[in-house]
Amino acid sequence: MFKKVLIANRGEIALRIIRACRELGITSVAVYSDADVDSMHVQLADEAVCIGSGPSSESYLKMDRIMAAAEIAEAEAIHPGYGFLSENARFAEICEQSDVKFIGPSADVIRKMGDKNTARATAVAAGVPVTPGSDGIITSIKHGKAEAARIGYPVMIKATAGGGGRGMRPCECEEDFETLYNQASQEAIACFNNGDCYLEKLVLKPHHVEFQVFGDSHGDFLHLGERDCSMQRRNQKIIEECPSPLLTEDLRKRMGDASVALIREAGYENAGTIEYLVDSKAENFYFMEMNTRIQVEHPVTEEVMGCELIKEMIRVAAGLPFSEHVVNAVPRGHSIECRINAEDPYNNFAPSPGKIGLWYAPGGKGVRVDTHVYSGYTVPPYYDSMIAKLIVTAATRELAIKRMERALKEFMIEGIKTTIPFQLEIMQHPDFINGKYGIDWVGEYIKETQGDA
Repeated sequence: MFKKVLIANRGEIALRIIRACRELGITSVAVYSDADVDSMHVQLADEAVCIGSGPSSESYLKMDRIMAAAEIAEAEAIHPGYGFLSENARFAEICEQSDVKFIGPSADVIRKMGDKNTARATAVAAGVPVTPGSDGIITSIKHGKAEAARIGYPVMIKATAGGGGRGMRPCECEEDFETLYNQASQEAIACFNNGDCYLEKLVLKPHHVEFQVFGDSHGDFLHLGERDCSMQRRNQKIIEECPSPLLTEDLRKRMGDASVALIREAGYENAGTIEYLVDSKAENFYFMEMNTRIQVEHPVTEEVMGCELIKEMIRVAAGLPFSEHVVNAVPRGHSIECRINAEDPYNNFAPSPGKIGLWYAPGGKGVRVDTHVYSGYTVPPYYDSMIAKLIVTAATRELAIKRMERALKEFMIEGIKTTIPFQLEIMQHPDFINGKYGIDWVGEYIKETQGDA
């Protein structure tokens, strides 16, 4: 087992990794920007190294500074968390070359599965269903229009290096193709320095269902069930739950088997997530992409499956086989997560950084709050707006919804705007209560209640 691990991230996920390290008897090293000097992950780490100023481009994305911090601290491994450098193949490669273990898949696998076009080809090779799409990267507007006509409108224009909803545009007709293609490509260049795009058939009113997968260094592969992430606004998830209210046992087995086949085909090691679109009738599923890292919403899987995924990532990276309780994990109950964001949900979800006055987190049976903030903490303007994850678990979905409703009402945050009142509305809506929602639901609800936003 490692003696010292550096966490190349910030906020609640950094704190989550620090806690896992502590329980495993591992010394933790935090890195932080000037803007995060008061963050709880910096206070609770065994060691902390400042790596730059507030903007992530001057700190958390600086590979050379992170590697220098690892060298100074004599860290044996680096956990990247999610976001920032977590899916950067070059960073994983630098770790490998520096004899520092990257807690995640190899650089080659990140490249293969992180590039959506290559990942799609790998899924086809593994026999995993994929949506009809272009045969490779679009080389010109003319080529794109021809492929779109062959596939049939509507289509989704997707950047091969995209993520988090960036570099994606739905297109319903040929007249809009050129404008939307250029928008997707330019956005991908700005965000990922790669404007290559491909096309997929747009599945109308689908659910977004993802499977938690794991591979170890001993040639074993498994999945730990699914999460329904269909409650999302502009491709950004708001609420996630496990298990999905949509899936039948037959569909769950087919999707789980397909997920394991895919990571076996890819030679995948450590934690990852396979994302699918599932049609509204719960009959067909289609591979979307793979995230070669831990997900924000991993706690709902932990609660239902009785596993600690961050600990397991560290163990697998250290060369250990899967824990027995992970191999034999059996789902129990139902878990829901709300991402608490510093945003104004009634002002087009505008960011709301600033100083938190009162902070009172809910508690009681089946309630978990993952956060790095506290009363008096100032939410900086440089990073993702998520300030906490509220996770509730109960014996049934009905009880979990009531518990989440209670916990949201109990959560008190003053000084900034948050998404709590909006998420409370959703918990009380008949469509959510009955599980009758897809990825378009939030957008349609906002338009219905707030007008165009």
